[in-house]
Amino acid sequence: MVCDMFDVPTSSYYEHKQLSKQINVERLEQRSKIKALFKASRNSAGSRSLLGMMRELGYEIGRFKVMSLMREAGIASKQPGPHRYKTALVERPDIPNHLDREFDVSAPDSVWCGDITYIWAEGRWHYLAVVLDLYRRRVIGWALSAKPDAELAVKALDMAYEQRGRPQGVMFHSDQGSQYASRLFRQRLWRYRMAQSMSRRGNCWDNAPMERLFRSLKSEWVPVTGYMSKTEAQRDISFYLMDYYNWSRPHQFNDGVPPAKAEDLSNLLSGIS
Repeated sequence: MVCDMFDVPTSSYYEHKQLSKQINVERLEQRSKIKALFKASRNSAGSRSLLGMMRELGYEIGRFKVMSLMREAGIASKQPGPHRYKTALVERPDIPNHLDREFDVSAPDSVWCGDITYIWAEGRWHYLAVVLDLYRRRVIGWALSAKPDAELAVKALDMAYEQRGRPQGVMFHSDQGSQYASRLFRQRLWRYRMAQSMSRRGNCWDNAPMERLFRSLKSEWVPVTGYMSKTEAQRDISFYLMDYYNWSRPHQFNDGVPPAKAEDLSNLLSGIS
């Protein structure tokens, strides 16, 4: 009766019924891969990130299909809560804000950013210092300590300096934390022949790339209850920063390409040209 009402051949109805019973092997494989990638991201990857990861693996797929497969798999990314920033217009006179929010730099090892955040481990707060190369947002140095002192910031800087082959002419930008204004840290910058730049006091947007990195780390990776030990925290955070974030996690700034891969691609294209 329904087929007659809409002038549809009865055979078309039965063909549709038969097709709906067939198993789509390709779709099952793609859904399984998306679930695996989602699990590897600790339930944090959204449709854009999963789309980039799938295409990186060679799948010809669109975002709407990724969203559909996510619904079928019953997965949804974790969304970080809103964060309100205090703003101020006061600048430290002896260390000006040379960067001035010019976050889009044209070459690697021209501008590095640094910052410190807190991590719960062993039933107490520990402190994580990270150094980021602004060129492709690649993490190049980090250090974890029970003390938020200048030595912590220096260790992260030392790691970045050695990892990048002891570059010259780097500008190092940070907030006005006491660690970065300390004599120890400024002497290390002088030894490495680096220029120093500082955000305006209390203005987090002056160091926005670092804020974004820490937000991703805490919302995507760090367990809500913290870590059982400092060793566990070091191992897990090291994997996130130097492996997953740099090499696997799609980055919006790089059009969905992970920072380390984007840097390698840029270097390759520069060599060809």
